[in-house]
Amino acid sequence: MNKIKPSRLWAWAVFISAGSLLLAFDLWVKHWAAVNMRGQPPRVLIDGFLGLTYHENPGAAFGMLAGFGWGRWFLTIFNSLVLLGIIWYYNRLPLERRYWFMRVPLILMFVGGLGNLVDRVHLGVVRDMLEFLFMNFAIFNMADVYITSGTVALMFVCLFIVKDFPFP
Repeated sequence: MNKIKPSRLWAWAVFISAGSLLLAFDLWVKHWAAVNMRGQPPRVLIDGFLGLTYHENPGAAFGMLAGFGWGRWFLTIFNSLVLLGIIWYYNRLPLERRYWFMRVPLILMFVGGLGNLVDRVHLGVVRDMLEFLFMNFAIFNMADVYITSGTVALMFVCLFIVKDFPFP
């Protein structure tokens, strides 16, 4: 019996289908929050843990570069270059089974960056709505969750599964 070998076409089918679903969910949550939460008081989702507070962030993480007119364009260009780098790297990853563990985190990081880029280009701000209630932390969105979880997962995979980080 022949084993089916993974192909670049399969890798890109996974990238596009999973990425599309995640991006649609991120943009839907942002749209829902803008329509239903703008100008409204914060809501509690999980008592003492997670709440909804609508906020429009004109800058980067924690509002950095928000007061600079060129900040939006810098962030847009930088974000675009990072997204292109992720696409390049994803395409160059070996098709061996152990490297497939790196593909999911890369998809998460790409979709998160793209979701925030869509907001920044289309609206000039990034819509945030999730807030930890147990500590004073920045308000964030699903794209930020994707980026953070993808980064942590990629570090875990590189340290404990792949170990010899491939740089094609």
